[in-house]
Amino acid sequence: MAKKKSKSAEIEEEIIYVSKTELKRDAQELHQLGAEIAKMGKKQRERLPLNDDLKEAMVVADKISNKSDAYRRHLNYIAKTLRTVENIEEIKAIIDIMLNKNNQAEVLIKKIEQLRSDLIVQGDELINPTIEQYPMLERQKMRQLVRNAAKEAKAEKVGKAHKELFQYLKDAIMQ
Repeated sequence: MAKKKSKSAEIEEEIIYVSKTELKRDAQELHQLGAEIAKMGKKQRERLPLNDDLKEAMVVADKISNKSDAYRRHLNYIAKTLRTVENIEEIKAIIDIMLNKNNQAEVLIKKIEQLRSDLIVQGDELINPTIEQYPMLERQKMRQLVRNAAKEAKAEKVGKAHKELFQYLKDAIMQ
């Protein structure tokens, strides 16, 4: 037989207790988010779905950014304003996407550096597949740059041709 719960026991189960530590952690997260948004440039902030109060707060933050105590207090105000915003997750997602673009660029640059190293080592064998993959590259210019960079590598002088090859690949691939 199942025991029936008293009315007070049912009410206690429905109440979700939030610890003081958890509240402080949430407030600190909002404070950091506000500081991160305030550090962004105006163009980046325009891409965020901020309400009018936050937009005004960001204008004030730009004006008082060189006054440390006032700026700190204003960041507290921004965090307090962020508590009332309903689309916090959307703002965080957009910020993550904006920050990830830098990481994607770094990964692409590392790939280009690796491609350059492979081209110098493998030479003509890799030029044709590279041109097929990136049709904006010119075969003759690629062969010349790779040949010059390979000569420098054999002479153990990493210099002008090495940099020119990287720049040519970067300009063509990152467009």
